[in-house]
Amino acid sequence: MSRKVLLIEDEPNIAEAIRFLLTREGWQVEIHGDGTDALQVIQGAQPDLVILDVMLPGKSGMDILRDLREMEELASLPVLMLTARGQSRDREMAENAGVSRFMTKPFSNAEVLTAVRDLHAQATQM
Repeated sequence: MSRKVLLIEDEPNIAEAIRFLLTREGWQVEIHGDGTDALQVIQGAQPDLVILDVMLPGKSGMDILRDLREMEELASLPVLMLTARGQSRDREMAENAGVSRFMTKPFSNAEVLTAVRDLHAQATQM
C-alpha cells in the first residue's frame, strides 16, 4: 500500500523538516509551496494524506480545504492543517470547513508523526 503525503507549505525550512521526518518513516513526500494551483496538484498527486498550511501565497489553506470538501472524489481525503495562528477562531473555521486534524506551529516531530499515523490509519479503515 502506498503511503504518500502531499505537503502544501511555503516555508522551506518547515517543509524540509517535515519531509525529512516523514521520509525517514517510509512516507513518500511531495512538496508544493503555492495555494493558487494547490487543488490541481492534489488531484494530480493523488496522495493518501494532505498536510496543508493555512497561510499560503495565492490562496489560503482554508479556501483550499473548503474546495476540497466540495469535490466528491476528494471529500474524504485526510487533511492535517498547520498554522502559526493558533486562535480558537482559526481552529473553529478549520473544523467547520472539514479539517481532519489541526496543529499549531511550532510543533514537535512526535506530534506530526502521531497525527499522520492516526489520520492514515483512520483513512485505511474506511
